[in-house]
Amino acid sequence: MLYPGKVKDDYKKAISYKNRGMKLENLINITNEYYIANDIALIYKKPTPILVVKVDYKKKLISEGYYKTPSTLDYNGIYKGKYVDFDAKETLNKTAFPLANLHEHQLLHMERVIKQGGISFLIIKINGLYFLLDGNIIIDFINNNKRKSIPFDFIKEKGIQIKEGIMPALDYIKVIDEYYFKEENL
Repeated sequence: MLYPGKVKDDYKKAISYKNRGMKLENLINITNEYYIANDIALIYKKPTPILVVKVDYKKKLISEGYYKTPSTLDYNGIYKGKYVDFDAKETLNKTAFPLANLHEHQLLHMERVIKQGGISFLIIKINGLYFLLDGNIIIDFINNNKRKSIPFDFIKEKGIQIKEGIMPALDYIKVIDEYYFKEENL
């Protein structure tokens, strides 16, 4: 029998961090579906290439596999004739975004996209807020600082906040328009 204020152990929820960042990815995926359905942009989440080693064909189950190559960034597509490539990152850290969340091969990929005239950035969720932080700003910060994290104040100053909404759920295209498609930035 349960008494007021008492919770049966079966109902206690275990804390898990394995899906942290999934809310952000879900918002982006829903937003991308909206953009595609409304002919605004064509942006997809890239699957991570996996080398399948063992398969149980009866159960239709991959029982062993490995990442083939380090993945680049999670999302890519096209908007207004420009190639767009970005990643979604989330941190529980309230004062900074840890650079350990960003891998060297991802930075190299960002540089290559930018060099070819594409748009590359991160969408960072920090302190319950969403920011678009341009790849050039990230690369410049890393090259000119010895810090192991990007301070929240820097993100607020250099990034552009993305407002959460209904349709679209996280309108990052509006921010891309403000930042990348202003006349002086073309």
